[in-house]
Amino acid sequence: MLSGAHDILKKQDTKNATASASVTLAADFHGGNSSNSSRYDCNPISTAAVLLADILPTLIIKVFAPFVIHKVPYGFRVLFCALMAAASFLLVSFSSAVWMSILGVIFASISSGLGELSFLSLTVFFSSNVLTGWCSGTGVAGVGGAVLYASLTQFGLSPQITLLIMLVVPFAMLICYFFLLVPPPSLPQWNSRRMEHAAVDSEERRRLMDEEEEEQERSMPEDVTTGPLTFTEKMHVIRGLLKFVLPLGLVYFAEYFINQGLMELLYFPNFFLSHAQQYRWYQMLYQVGVFVSRSSLCCVKIRKLWALSLLQVVNAVLLLFAVRYLFLPSAWLVFGIVLYEGLLGGAAYANTFHFINKETEDRQKEFAMGAASVGDSMGIALAGLVAFFVHRYFCSL
Repeated sequence: MLSGAHDILKKQDTKNATASASVTLAADFHGGNSSNSSRYDCNPISTAAVLLADILPTLIIKVFAPFVIHKVPYGFRVLFCALMAAASFLLVSFSSAVWMSILGVIFASISSGLGELSFLSLTVFFSSNVLTGWCSGTGVAGVGGAVLYASLTQFGLSPQITLLIMLVVPFAMLICYFFLLVPPPSLPQWNSRRMEHAAVDSEERRRLMDEEEEEQERSMPEDVTTGPLTFTEKMHVIRGLLKFVLPLGLVYFAEYFINQGLMELLYFPNFFLSHAQQYRWYQMLYQVGVFVSRSSLCCVKIRKLWALSLLQVVNAVLLLFAVRYLFLPSAWLVFGIVLYEGLLGGAAYANTFHFINKETEDRQKEFAMGAASVGDSMGIALAGLVAFFVHRYFCSL
């Protein structure tokens, strides 16, 4: 969607200087600025700027929603996420002004942030295999999304038509959730938790009369359907989550500092790929690494999350010095580093939520899974802020 927004913006006939600058805020980097005399062949504005615009709504949702979201049943949450996603595609595809495209990005961010928080919380109602599937699915989304958009536009479809075709995605999500998913009886689909508690006695009688429903209840973690946590209990859970959230945030800070602050500057003029092609390959290999490691929970589990964080910081420091002193001999070496970077980031994400799900008390799991998702968003937002100024510094040399 971000790549499509850039293509739509390019066609908008605007003479406003701010709008013209915003056109350069592309998630899909299209090459250097010929008017820039920097040795790094920089875009005037860092790709970190679009990262900030995209992540801030998600971050706000993840910070505040866990304290009140339990009052909103999952059915309404999923419906709202699908509507926001559809609105984002429509706004960007029919955009006639910069503010409309930016609003589309914001809607996509709201859908993504609320969706991640809700679906991670939802995994506690199912077997542990569902969490593994979630991690793998979010990994392949990074690769599949970019490839799908590039393929459709390569076949000659306009960006507008491509984005309208992508409306099938939010509708498919609704079909999968409301018609394919078999929810347990304890899942608050359309009723609030308080209403469910008011019907506890009748639910108990129904369980005595229905052996199949009773078996489904037994397969659930104990106390998942108990009342919502108090504010004091939630703060206690958050303190316990710091050992997971801080390493995850540090991993994402380091990797998005690389992706949005340094990748564009890692340009090798004598390589057989152009600057734009080098950047695309960096991003693609990073996404491949994320997909592979997020799908690895069935094979390997890593409890030492701080080790993953420190290794990712080493990557960021190495590439920061490589940008400053230009000592890396070839883009091939950078390809290997960004693939490794993706492996570390994906492993940190998958293992963080695996061990939160495993080590948190049953009654606290639903809140913990949603609240912990703020770690990656916080790291991304801070990385975007720092990368913006680092990019400006290097481009001024």
